Amino acid sequence: MRVDAGLSKLLGLSRSAVASLAESGDVLVDGNPAGKSDRLVAGAWLEVTLPPAQQPLQVVAVPVDGLRILHQDDDIVVVDKPIGVAVHPSPGWEGPTVVGGLAAAGVRIATSGASERQGVVHRLDAGTTGVMVVSKSEHAYSVLKRAFKERTVDKRYHAVVQGHPDPSRGTIDAPIDRHPRHDYKFAVVTGGKPSVTHYETVEAFRAASLVDVKLETGRTHQIRVHFSAIKHPCVGDLTYGADPVLARRLAITRQWLHARSLSFEHPSGGWVTFESDYPADLQHALDELRGQDG
Repeated sequence: MRVDAGLSKLLGLSRSAVASLAESGDVLVDGNPAGKSDRLVAGAWLEVTLPPAQQPLQVVAVPVDGLRILHQDDDIVVVDKPIGVAVHPSPGWEGPTVVGGLAAAGVRIATSGASERQGVVHRLDAGTTGVMVVSKSEHAYSVLKRAFKERTVDKRYHAVVQGHPDPSRGTIDAPIDRHPRHDYKFAVVTGGKPSVTHYETVEAFRAASLVDVKLETGRTHQIRVHFSAIKHPCVGDLTYGADPVLARRLAITRQWLHARSLSFEHPSGGWVTFESDYPADLQHALDELRGQDG
Protein backbone atom coordinates (compact mmCIF):
# COMPACT_ATOMS: atom_id res chain seq x y z
CA MET A 1 0.00 0.00 0.00
CA ARG A 2 1.19 3.52 -0.78
CA VAL A 3 2.18 5.84 2.05
CA ASP A 4 -0.63 8.32 1.32
CA ALA A 5 -3.29 5.59 1.11
CA GLY A 6 -2.06 3.69 4.16
CA LEU A 7 -1.66 6.65 6.49
CA SER A 8 -4.96 8.09 5.30
CA LYS A 9 -6.70 4.98 6.62
CA LEU A 10 -4.60 4.76 9.79
CA LEU A 11 -4.92 8.40 10.80
CA GLY A 12 -8.28 9.35 9.32
CA LEU A 13 -6.71 12.12 7.21
CA SER A 14 -7.29 12.88 3.56
CA ARG A 15 -4.68 11.59 1.12
CA SER A 16 -3.83 15.15 0.14
CA ALA A 17 -3.16 15.98 3.81
CA VAL A 18 -0.83 12.98 4.11
CA ALA A 19 0.88 13.98 0.86
CA SER A 20 1.53 17.46 2.29
CA LEU A 21 3.04 15.91 5.43
CA ALA A 22 5.29 13.70 3.30
CA GLU A 23 6.42 16.64 1.16
CA SER A 24 7.41 18.59 4.28
CA GLY A 25 9.44 15.66 5.64
CA ASP A 26 7.03 14.86 8.45
CA VAL A 27 6.56 11.20 7.48
CA LEU A 28 9.38 8.81 8.34
CA VAL A 29 9.57 5.10 7.54
CA ASP A 30 12.25 3.30 9.56
CA GLY A 31 13.76 6.71 10.30
CA ASN A 32 13.96 7.84 6.67
CA PRO A 33 11.79 10.50 4.98
CA ALA A 34 9.09 8.87 2.86
CA GLY A 35 7.39 10.15 -0.27
CA LYS A 36 3.63 9.90 -0.71
CA SER A 37 3.95 7.17 -3.35
CA ASP A 38 6.50 5.05 -1.49
CA ARG A 39 5.27 1.59 -0.54
CA LEU A 40 4.66 0.44 3.03
CA VAL A 41 5.79 -3.01 4.09
CA ALA A 42 4.84 -5.14 7.07
CA GLY A 43 6.96 -4.43 10.15
CA ALA A 44 8.04 -0.94 9.10
CA TRP A 45 8.30 1.68 11.87
CA LEU A 46 6.24 4.75 11.03
CA GLU A 47 6.75 8.20 12.53
CA VAL A 48 4.39 11.03 11.63
CA THR A 49 4.60 14.58 12.95
CA LEU A 50 1.13 16.12 12.87
CA PRO A 51 0.45 19.86 12.70
CA PRO A 52 -1.17 21.59 15.70
CA ALA A 53 -4.87 20.88 16.09
CA GLN A 54 -7.11 23.36 14.31
CA GLN A 55 -9.41 25.56 16.32
CA PRO A 56 -13.04 24.39 16.24
CA LEU A 57 -15.00 25.86 13.37
CA GLN A 58 -17.61 28.39 14.39
CA VAL A 59 -21.08 28.93 12.96
CA VAL A 60 -21.54 32.46 11.60
CA ALA A 61 -25.10 33.73 11.50
CA VAL A 62 -25.56 34.89 7.89
CA PRO A 63 -28.91 35.01 6.04
CA VAL A 64 -29.12 32.48 3.21
CA ASP A 65 -31.04 33.39 0.07
CA GLY A 66 -33.53 30.71 -0.89
CA LEU A 67 -33.38 28.76 2.38
CA ARG A 68 -37.03 28.03 3.18
CA ILE A 69 -38.40 26.68 6.44
CA LEU A 70 -41.03 24.07 5.59
CA HIS A 71 -41.95 23.18 9.16
CA GLN A 72 -40.91 24.12 12.67
CA ASP A 73 -41.93 23.02 16.16
CA ASP A 74 -40.26 22.63 19.55
CA ASP A 75 -38.28 19.56 18.41
CA ILE A 76 -37.35 19.99 14.76
CA VAL A 77 -36.99 22.44 11.91
CA VAL A 78 -37.40 21.15 8.36
CA VAL A 79 -35.85 23.19 5.56
CA ASP A 80 -35.72 23.26 1.78
CA LYS A 81 -32.00 23.64 1.03
CA PRO A 82 -31.06 25.67 -2.06
CA ILE A 83 -28.13 25.11 -4.41
CA GLY A 84 -24.65 26.19 -3.32
CA VAL A 85 -25.29 25.91 0.40
CA ALA A 86 -23.40 23.53 2.69
CA VAL A 87 -25.14 22.11 5.74
CA HIS A 88 -22.46 23.27 8.20
CA PRO A 89 -18.99 24.89 8.18
CA SER A 90 -16.05 22.73 7.12
CA PRO A 91 -12.37 23.34 6.34
CA GLY A 92 -12.03 25.17 3.02
CA TRP A 93 -15.72 26.08 2.73
CA GLU A 94 -16.36 29.82 2.81
CA GLY A 95 -19.89 29.85 1.42
CA PRO A 96 -23.30 29.95 3.12
CA THR A 97 -24.49 27.17 5.43
CA VAL A 98 -27.85 25.87 6.61
CA VAL A 99 -26.94 26.21 10.29
CA GLY A 100 -25.70 29.76 9.71
CA GLY A 101 -28.90 30.64 7.87
CA LEU A 102 -31.04 29.20 10.68
CA ALA A 103 -29.05 31.16 13.26
CA ALA A 104 -29.60 34.35 11.26
CA ALA A 105 -33.32 33.60 11.16
CA GLY A 106 -33.38 33.32 14.95
CA VAL A 107 -33.91 29.55 15.03
CA ARG A 108 -32.29 27.96 18.08
CA ILE A 109 -31.12 24.42 17.40
CA ALA A 110 -29.82 21.63 19.62
CA THR A 111 -26.33 21.98 21.13
CA SER A 112 -25.49 18.28 20.76
CA GLY A 113 -22.76 17.44 18.25
CA ALA A 114 -19.54 19.15 17.23
CA SER A 115 -19.53 22.96 17.51
CA GLU A 116 -19.84 23.55 13.76
CA ARG A 117 -22.67 21.04 13.23
CA GLN A 118 -24.72 21.16 16.40
CA GLY A 119 -28.20 19.83 15.81
CA VAL A 120 -27.28 18.30 12.44
CA VAL A 121 -28.41 14.68 12.06
CA HIS A 122 -27.87 14.22 8.30
CA ARG A 123 -26.44 16.17 5.37
CA LEU A 124 -26.86 17.01 1.71
CA ASP A 125 -24.03 17.96 -0.65
CA ALA A 126 -23.67 21.69 -1.33
CA GLY A 127 -24.65 20.94 -4.94
CA THR A 128 -27.75 18.94 -3.99
CA THR A 129 -31.04 20.67 -3.21
CA GLY A 130 -34.06 19.56 -1.24
CA VAL A 131 -35.61 18.68 2.08
CA MET A 132 -33.66 18.03 5.26
CA VAL A 133 -34.31 18.12 9.01
CA VAL A 134 -32.32 19.73 11.83
CA SER A 135 -32.99 18.98 15.49
CA LYS A 136 -33.95 21.81 17.83
CA SER A 137 -34.17 19.89 21.11
CA GLU A 138 -31.57 17.58 22.63
CA HIS A 139 -34.23 14.85 22.77
CA ALA A 140 -34.87 15.23 19.04
CA TYR A 141 -31.15 15.07 18.28
CA SER A 142 -30.81 11.76 20.13
CA VAL A 143 -33.95 10.25 18.59
CA LEU A 144 -33.18 11.32 15.02
CA LYS A 145 -29.51 10.34 15.20
CA ARG A 146 -30.59 6.86 16.22
CA ALA A 147 -33.26 6.73 13.51
CA PHE A 148 -30.76 7.59 10.77
CA LYS A 149 -28.27 5.09 12.17
CA GLU A 150 -30.87 2.33 12.33
CA ARG A 151 -32.16 3.26 8.85
CA THR A 152 -35.76 3.81 9.89
CA VAL A 153 -35.90 7.14 8.03
CA ASP A 154 -37.38 7.03 4.51
CA LYS A 155 -35.19 9.27 2.33
CA ARG A 156 -36.42 9.72 -1.23
CA TYR A 157 -34.46 11.45 -3.95
CA HIS A 158 -35.31 12.19 -7.56
CA ALA A 159 -32.50 12.07 -10.09
CA VAL A 160 -32.32 12.45 -13.84
CA VAL A 161 -29.71 10.00 -15.09
CA GLN A 162 -28.26 9.55 -18.54
CA GLY A 163 -29.68 6.76 -20.63
CA HIS A 164 -32.06 4.10 -19.36
CA PRO A 165 -31.13 1.89 -16.39
CA ASP A 166 -31.70 -1.78 -17.10
CA PRO A 167 -33.66 -3.12 -15.31
CA SER A 168 -35.87 -0.08 -14.96
CA ARG A 169 -36.35 -0.93 -11.29
CA GLY A 170 -33.60 -2.44 -9.18
CA THR A 171 -30.98 -2.23 -6.45
CA ILE A 172 -27.35 -1.15 -6.64
CA ASP A 173 -25.40 -2.93 -3.91
CA ALA A 174 -21.75 -1.89 -4.18
CA PRO A 175 -19.24 -0.75 -1.50
CA ILE A 176 -18.08 2.87 -1.56
CA ASP A 177 -14.92 4.53 -0.27
CA ARG A 178 -12.50 7.30 -1.22
CA HIS A 179 -11.41 7.26 -4.84
CA PRO A 180 -7.98 5.60 -5.09
CA ARG A 181 -6.52 8.49 -7.11
CA HIS A 182 -8.73 11.56 -6.60
CA ASP A 183 -9.15 12.62 -2.98
CA TYR A 184 -12.19 14.82 -3.67
CA LYS A 185 -14.14 11.91 -5.21
CA PHE A 186 -15.59 8.62 -4.04
CA ALA A 187 -15.82 5.34 -5.92
CA VAL A 188 -17.04 1.77 -5.81
CA VAL A 189 -14.04 -0.09 -4.39
CA THR A 190 -13.38 -3.54 -3.02
CA GLY A 191 -13.41 -3.41 0.77
CA GLY A 192 -15.33 -0.12 0.88
CA LYS A 193 -18.27 0.64 3.17
CA PRO A 194 -21.46 -1.31 2.41
CA SER A 195 -23.71 0.89 0.29
CA VAL A 196 -27.19 0.09 -1.04
CA THR A 197 -29.35 2.19 -3.38
CA HIS A 198 -32.85 1.23 -4.55
CA TYR A 199 -34.29 2.92 -7.63
CA GLU A 200 -37.31 2.91 -9.92
CA THR A 201 -37.70 4.67 -13.26
CA VAL A 202 -40.55 7.19 -13.11
CA GLU A 203 -40.29 8.65 -16.60
CA ALA A 204 -38.09 7.79 -19.59
CA PHE A 205 -36.91 10.28 -22.21
CA ARG A 206 -34.87 9.83 -25.36
CA ALA A 207 -31.55 10.75 -23.68
CA ALA A 208 -32.23 10.26 -19.99
CA SER A 209 -34.52 8.89 -17.29
CA LEU A 210 -36.15 10.37 -14.20
CA VAL A 211 -35.69 7.92 -11.35
CA ASP A 212 -37.04 7.73 -7.82
CA VAL A 213 -34.25 6.73 -5.43
CA LYS A 214 -34.48 5.29 -1.93
CA LEU A 215 -31.29 5.12 0.09
CA GLU A 216 -30.76 2.19 2.42
CA THR A 217 -27.37 3.58 3.46
CA GLY A 218 -26.15 7.18 3.41
CA ARG A 219 -22.58 7.34 2.11
CA THR A 220 -21.07 10.55 0.79
CA HIS A 221 -21.99 11.02 -2.91
CA GLN A 222 -23.72 7.61 -2.81
CA ILE A 223 -26.34 8.21 -5.51
CA ARG A 224 -23.87 9.95 -7.79
CA VAL A 225 -21.24 7.21 -7.38
CA HIS A 226 -23.66 4.31 -7.77
CA PHE A 227 -25.31 5.58 -10.95
CA SER A 228 -21.93 6.49 -12.40
CA ALA A 229 -20.75 2.95 -11.63
CA ILE A 230 -23.59 1.45 -13.72
CA LYS A 231 -22.82 3.88 -16.58
CA HIS A 232 -25.82 6.13 -15.95
CA PRO A 233 -24.41 9.21 -14.20
CA CYS A 234 -26.67 11.99 -13.02
CA VAL A 235 -27.20 14.50 -15.82
CA GLY A 236 -24.88 17.47 -15.29
CA ASP A 237 -22.59 15.61 -12.87
CA LEU A 238 -19.30 16.21 -14.68
CA THR A 239 -17.32 15.03 -11.64
CA TYR A 240 -18.70 11.53 -12.12
CA GLY A 241 -18.65 11.23 -15.88
CA ALA A 242 -21.76 12.98 -17.17
CA ASP A 243 -21.87 14.18 -20.78
CA PRO A 244 -21.02 17.93 -20.85
CA VAL A 245 -22.81 18.36 -24.20
CA LEU A 246 -26.11 17.17 -22.75
CA ALA A 247 -25.60 19.38 -19.69
CA ARG A 248 -25.08 22.45 -21.90
CA ARG A 249 -28.11 21.58 -23.99
CA LEU A 250 -30.25 21.44 -20.85
CA ALA A 251 -28.60 24.56 -19.35
CA ILE A 252 -27.77 22.69 -16.15
CA THR A 253 -24.56 23.47 -14.26
CA ARG A 254 -24.72 20.82 -11.50
CA GLN A 255 -25.95 17.29 -10.96
CA TRP A 256 -29.68 16.75 -11.49
CA LEU A 257 -30.32 15.39 -8.00
CA HIS A 258 -32.95 16.53 -5.52
CA ALA A 259 -33.95 15.36 -2.03
CA ARG A 260 -37.64 15.03 -2.82
CA SER A 261 -39.11 13.79 0.47
CA LEU A 262 -38.21 12.81 4.01
CA SER A 263 -40.39 10.61 6.26
CA PHE A 264 -39.66 9.63 9.85
CA GLU A 265 -41.11 9.07 13.31
CA HIS A 266 -41.41 12.50 14.93
CA PRO A 267 -39.47 12.71 18.23
CA SER A 268 -42.76 13.53 19.97
CA GLY A 269 -44.62 10.69 18.24
CA GLY A 270 -46.36 10.09 14.94
CA TRP A 271 -45.09 9.46 11.42
CA VAL A 272 -44.44 12.65 9.43
CA THR A 273 -43.55 13.33 5.79
CA PHE A 274 -42.11 16.51 4.26
CA GLU A 275 -41.63 17.21 0.56
CA SER A 276 -39.72 19.67 -1.61
CA ASP A 277 -40.60 20.86 -5.12
CA TYR A 278 -37.97 20.92 -7.86
CA PRO A 279 -35.99 24.18 -8.01
CA ALA A 280 -36.14 26.23 -11.21
CA ASP A 281 -32.95 24.90 -12.86
CA LEU A 282 -33.93 21.24 -12.42
CA GLN A 283 -37.50 21.87 -13.57
CA HIS A 284 -36.21 23.69 -16.67
CA ALA A 285 -33.95 20.76 -17.58
CA LEU A 286 -36.83 18.34 -17.07
CA ASP A 287 -39.13 20.44 -19.26
CA GLU A 288 -36.43 20.54 -21.95
CA LEU A 289 -36.17 16.74 -21.95
CA ARG A 290 -39.93 16.40 -22.22
CA GLY A 291 -40.05 18.99 -25.00
CA GLN A 292 -37.34 17.24 -27.02
CA ASP A 293 -39.37 14.03 -26.90
CA GLY A 294 -42.58 15.80 -27.91
